Amino acid sequence: MTEDINKLPAPVQERLLRLQQVQQTLQAIITQKQQIELEIGEIDTALEEMQKTADDCPIYKSVGSILVKTEKSKITTELTERRELLNTRLSVLAKQEERTRTQMKDLQTKLQQDLTPTSSFPTESPPPP
Repeated sequence: MTEDINKLPAPVQERLLRLQQVQQTLQAIITQKQQIELEIGEIDTALEEMQKTADDCPIYKSVGSILVKTEKSKITTELTERRELLNTRLSVLAKQEERTRTQMKDLQTKLQQDLTPTSSFPTESPPPP
């Protein structure tokens, strides 16, 4: 297959490589979004569980490999701020994903045009009757 790619004109080869890069970028963005969505879900679950607990109930926060006792209000504030930050990051990634998808579609269209044989060659006229 590499031989086939090498037979293509240089601009087409560059466009193919660029398309591969854009596809990889898109995949990385999607993966980051999924990780952030997962973390937001975990934060929401933690906040829901903390709402069910009494204010004097001991709350422990994981710090490295140990658990540290903390105040419910402090951890609620930390989790809420973290969720807001992650939602902002998610919004930025969604915009990046949209731009990357548009870029990928444009490259695919251009490549399709590059690789489609043109009918600019003169056609033979039918023989006279």
